[in-house]
Amino acid sequence: MSQYVSRLGRRSPSVAPRLWPHRRPRRVAMLSVHTSPLHQPGTGDAGGMNVYIVELAQRLAAINIEVEIFTRATAGGLPACVELAPGVLVRHIDAGPYEGLAKEELPAQLCAFTHGVMQAWAGHRPGHYDLVHSHYWLSGHVGWLAAQRWGVPLVHAMHTMAKVKNANLADGDTPEPAARVIGETQIVAAADRLVANTAEEADELVRHYAADPAKVAVVHPGVNLERFRPFPAGGPENATAGEARAAARARLGLPQDALIPLFAGRIQPLKAPDVLLRAVAVLLDERPELRSRILVPVVGGPSGSGLAKPEGLQKLAARLGIADVVRFRPPVGQEQLADWFRAASVLVMPSYSESFGLVAIEAQAAGTPVLGASVGGLPVAVRDGETGFLVQGHDPADYARVLRRFADEPSLAARMGEAAALHARSFGWDTAAAATADVYTAATQSHRRRVRSHHG
Repeated sequence: MSQYVSRLGRRSPSVAPRLWPHRRPRRVAMLSVHTSPLHQPGTGDAGGMNVYIVELAQRLAAINIEVEIFTRATAGGLPACVELAPGVLVRHIDAGPYEGLAKEELPAQLCAFTHGVMQAWAGHRPGHYDLVHSHYWLSGHVGWLAAQRWGVPLVHAMHTMAKVKNANLADGDTPEPAARVIGETQIVAAADRLVANTAEEADELVRHYAADPAKVAVVHPGVNLERFRPFPAGGPENATAGEARAAARARLGLPQDALIPLFAGRIQPLKAPDVLLRAVAVLLDERPELRSRILVPVVGGPSGSGLAKPEGLQKLAARLGIADVVRFRPPVGQEQLADWFRAASVLVMPSYSESFGLVAIEAQAAGTPVLGASVGGLPVAVRDGETGFLVQGHDPADYARVLRRFADEPSLAARMGEAAALHARSFGWDTAAAATADVYTAATQSHRRRVRSHHG
């Protein structure tokens, strides 16, 4: 937690709220309008937020806070309700056509989505949900209305912010619309508590959106330390990072002695996979002898504005003359993703904006250093010079310089990887869930105080 913890004033709920018999909520309605926790991360709009919601919900259920996650149905015939884990339900809400709806078109479906949420609520006894936790601005609008209607507190997590993204746009990327900026500003004013991934994100909420600092709580996202570890479960516990890397390369059929800089994530300008390809081209221009021992896997699918040119990255690799060393792979499940991390010499994240950069922690937990842009939460996720390297800006030559170090010092990846695995251990999801439960308690208490003063 940080110095940010909270209090608020907004319009009173439209129904008389009850007083809570418990210190913290027993059942939370979690809202994720545009991306389902059941979807494969790394494709379409599914990414770190999906992982965040699934892991957080499971850990909250483990400490006796039941979670029901409302998400938009993206296919016909989906069951209305799916048990994701004991104490965690996913509710599919019909809102708009199932397929082919871009995230930018979803604001028009929020009314239908809200109706679906209200219908689910109407089937329960009064007071079924103790709190609403919304993720991303689209969910925040539904959460705002639901929390008022039910007379419960609203906790909101931005994940990304339009004003921050627009201040850090990649060349040719599309700015976020004014409607999103207005929507985010309204949610910041309405929420009882705002969860920020880092102190920097908390400052951005205050600076860009005039958030009350007392309402903002910093909770670092976690990492699944059972899944992301130097050796898969059942492997030797005392193996070196080098041995773990060799075993993962054998499983994936990758060359043992190669320099393998990995990109893993959604392929879109914001994530800047093109910077990695350009850096590799610079490196091979300077050191042509490295061509026989470098392999660049790009694991992920096109997303966002990257969907406009899904073949763009392949064409760039061909134009740069490095198509022979680049391997494009579709998004993979979490277990196999952990193996890609283990196999890599370094994970490369040249993003223009990252609210936290969950994959940076996942890679480090698997024993792999990170080369990233010094943006957003990456300076928190990566210890510069110890568990990886952070670069100011997006000049491919700067990234090439670091890749050259990994090529010239074969022991560097293993040495940094061991420090990285140690560093990542402090980012367990149990810690994040306990901190989130504390935010729920604080939101409940301030909401109750406000209700009492209103009914004075």
